[in-house]
Amino acid sequence: MRLILPLAASLALAGCFGGAKVPPTLLTLTPSAAEAGIDRTAAASEAVTIELPVAAKEIRQVRVPVLEGPGQVTYVKDLQYLESPDRLFQQLLSETVKRVTGRVVIDPKQTGIDPGTRVSGVLQRFGHDTATARVIVIYDATATRGGTVQTRRFTASAPADGTAATVGPAINAAANDVAVQVARWIGG
Repeated sequence: MRLILPLAASLALAGCFGGAKVPPTLLTLTPSAAEAGIDRTAAASEAVTIELPVAAKEIRQVRVPVLEGPGQVTYVKDLQYLESPDRLFQQLLSETVKRVTGRVVIDPKQTGIDPGTRVSGVLQRFGHDTATARVIVIYDATATRGGTVQTRRFTASAPADGTAATVGPAINAAANDVAVQVARWIGG
């Protein structure tokens, strides 16, 4: 039984990657903002709902994109996301908004609840740029509060040499920087 469980787990992971060999590194995003209290109470209009960001096809997959030049995209060797970065960023942004603002964050699937401030957006960049040797995250956010709509572009970058060892931590750092900027914008 002990041998079957690890074998079943590795087969399940291989299935997630289309039968291909599972990469040595799977990347997820972890919040860097300090943990806030768990209990939150707010009027429905004061809540925040974070929508799944729109992302181009080269971003919306488990491989980590590398911009080689105009119109040239490759992927970081031996590094893949645990799930698509648009979902990872949505989760990171939701948790960061909770931690930074202390506000109630509602899952978009919770129908029947006043969504309060709705935050949607487009992930314009989310990967490594060889020309600058940096990971770049660009998120164009839209906040809808009652009858008011606001937009703002948030950008962050972090140095990386293009290897899995540097790109993974750099993406996490840049994504957290953007998430904190958005949280402060929403909270203000």
